[in-house]
Amino acid sequence: MTDTHHIAAIVPASDLDASTAFYRRLGLEVTSDHGHYRLLDDSRGWRLHLNRVTGWPATVEDNPLGLYLYVEDVDAVADRVRDLIIEPGTPHLKPWGTYEFAVSDPNGTLVRIGRAVR
Repeated sequence: MTDTHHIAAIVPASDLDASTAFYRRLGLEVTSDHGHYRLLDDSRGWRLHLNRVTGWPATVEDNPLGLYLYVEDVDAVADRVRDLIIEPGTPHLKPWGTYEFAVSDPNGTLVRIGRAVR
């Protein structure tokens, strides 16, 4: 990965502080704060932009957005957010060939964390 060629998701957040705290638990830190817009990074490839919004999503069920964070040490990340894991008994090997678990951010964004199993 290089700094000049990468991709970052822009995630809507009705409460920037709550969303920032959630993503910090996953290992990201704020690298730039512009009041209504924050850039987060884990210095190893995860990059995320939080954009404050009002009125959307109205409910957790209305949020169609999802993120997939790839990482080698899935269990280490799971330990940081164990109380938020959606599916009991995960992380574990999924039928589609990944070792993963899922959590939901404060705005209802589905966040899957895992790695491909070779």
